[in-house]
Amino acid sequence: MAAAEPLPSAARAPPGGAAGRTVVAGPGGAAGAAEAAAPGGAARAEGAEGLFVVLGAGLAAASHPLLYVKLLVQVGHEPLPPTVGRNVLGRKVLYLPGFFTYARHIMEVDGKRGLFRGLTPRLISSTLSTITRGSVKKTFPLEDMEHVSNKDDVKTSLRKVVKETSHEMMMQCMSRVVSHPLHVISMRCMVQFIGREVKYSGVFSAIGRILKEEGILGFFVGLVPHILGDVIFLWCCNLLAHFINTYAVDDNFSQASVIRSYTKFVMGIAVSMLTYPFLLVGDLMAVNNCGLRAGLPPYAPAFASWIHCWRYLSAQGQLFRGSSLLFRRAPMPASCFPID
Repeated sequence: MAAAEPLPSAARAPPGGAAGRTVVAGPGGAAGAAEAAAPGGAARAEGAEGLFVVLGAGLAAASHPLLYVKLLVQVGHEPLPPTVGRNVLGRKVLYLPGFFTYARHIMEVDGKRGLFRGLTPRLISSTLSTITRGSVKKTFPLEDMEHVSNKDDVKTSLRKVVKETSHEMMMQCMSRVVSHPLHVISMRCMVQFIGREVKYSGVFSAIGRILKEEGILGFFVGLVPHILGDVIFLWCCNLLAHFINTYAVDDNFSQASVIRSYTKFVMGIAVSMLTYPFLLVGDLMAVNNCGLRAGLPPYAPAFASWIHCWRYLSAQGQLFRGSSLLFRRAPMPASCFPID
């Protein structure tokens, strides 16, 4: 896995799908209400929503090879041998192939089109997520929300942050539930590369197969850790950014407003690293024990639950597997190599 994928709106803004997490940051409601009330406002709003869907689909397509490689690394597929390199201290270490080497291997096996295996269900998932978020915003308009102002006192601003984050959490959870079935299909289509299977060859056939073999719950495997990761990310990112802007940034500092504008960006990067294990566990559960080689030993045992998966990865020291695709240290020492 979806997922990447998937920073807040100020830091990582792929809408919807597997990785879409967004931190609350929006314009005031009064302007939006006035625009909607103006002649043609509804048409412009619909056009803007359509634009978001197109942009989301384009971003999903452009980032798909990265997500594809990340998922194969997450499940533990390492088809290429490690190479010897040196760390910052000059010592020899073993490095696993990075993204570009791995992507080149996929192209050698499946051609350039092979990098986009599983793209169709991911595009549908991204579109469903974006539409769901837009529908929730219409049902619970932003003009009803009170946005944080510099004129607010500490208690009032905290209350507004909590209210905004709760609103964003509701949108994120609903979009995740709606889009997750297609996310599961996309994950399974991609990991077929490992065993050269063709079990999931299309969206409709995959839907029928999952219903037949696993029932309706088969579409929601891995949903709980994804939602938990989204919720923890939103609350930690928003609250940390609020407390830093309130207590750590001095209003007398000339660049205080600039620093505050980047706080959520920085917090998004930091918190996304801490919540990565939820993304990993969710993606592994989506493909675990589904009849594909990637979900069976030696890649992983048949997990009874996502907690079982978490404990297994924790015991192996693999809770952050796949979090980096550029410099990947091999899980073995290189001290046995002679020093030049």
